[in-house]
Amino acid sequence: MLTISAAEVDRALTFSGLVETLRAAFREGAVQPVRHHHAVERPDGAASTLLLMPAWTDFDAAGTSAGGHIGVKIVTVSPDNNAIGKPAVMGLYLLLDGVTGEPQALIDGQRLTQWRTACASALAASYLAREDASRLLVIGAGALSPFLAKAHSAARPVKSIRIWNRTPANAEKVAAALRAEGLPASVAGDLETELGEADIVSSATITTAPLIKGALLKPGAHVDLVGGFTPQMRESDDDAISRARVYVDTRAGATKEAGDIVQPLASGVLKPEAIVADLHELARGQKGGRQSDDEITLFKSVGAALEDLAAGIAVYKALSTSP
Repeated sequence: MLTISAAEVDRALTFSGLVETLRAAFREGAVQPVRHHHAVERPDGAASTLLLMPAWTDFDAAGTSAGGHIGVKIVTVSPDNNAIGKPAVMGLYLLLDGVTGEPQALIDGQRLTQWRTACASALAASYLAREDASRLLVIGAGALSPFLAKAHSAARPVKSIRIWNRTPANAEKVAAALRAEGLPASVAGDLETELGEADIVSSATITTAPLIKGALLKPGAHVDLVGGFTPQMRESDDDAISRARVYVDTRAGATKEAGDIVQPLASGVLKPEAIVADLHELARGQKGGRQSDDEITLFKSVGAALEDLAAGIAVYKALSTSP
């Protein structure tokens, strides 16, 4: 069994390559049981949460039948970790042979999640963003921020990457790291001004007060919502939902877990039938993406076990066959 570090995940994947891997995975499909949530009570401090995300498929990373794989992401969320300088979210990905159940790889879960989340957004953008989209605004300067910048740059001809964060110094750290890799990144100034100029707005925050005001979005903009993962969190306001054609990664996940979808559904601002398509329908050509250069599109992701499985298989295949 391979033990695969974050650095090895980086070596195994490319953004354009993983976008196409995910496209094939959503087209072919996989078995994805509902993720398991377990509260782990502690005598002192906040409870931790144990999350288990299983999936299995008969298809390999190239989309051809090859006995398949079973995978499960094991994640813990321990809120008190921040006080001792450790990440609140920890994770590993276990990949198994689909026929024998033999363990094949244990993969760094945080890095795998960063890659697959960013590339799922870029996959959506390949259907929903204007083909000439060149100005990218990334909201948030967390660990996912540079991955979103690089993934969107692989999907569209991005010439300007603006990073906005409540703490400008943190935005500058992300921008500097991207510039060191040759990408045209800089710190964003006034958020409202930036929203009115961006072709793609990609947001990865845990805010409960919407930062993206739909009234400010220019015609033709594409909004990519990644951060909010509970019904209480919300990154976009009602105007953004009302002005946009709305898409999700999976209907079951987004309509239950994502505040950007759950809240407008509850208020009636968004009707269930107004969710145009999910990534399965887009990848299979069952539903259409962007219809005109002027329309505003909005994509909300909450993550899917299929994405982890496809990315995990791709990492395993690359490293198990490399010299």
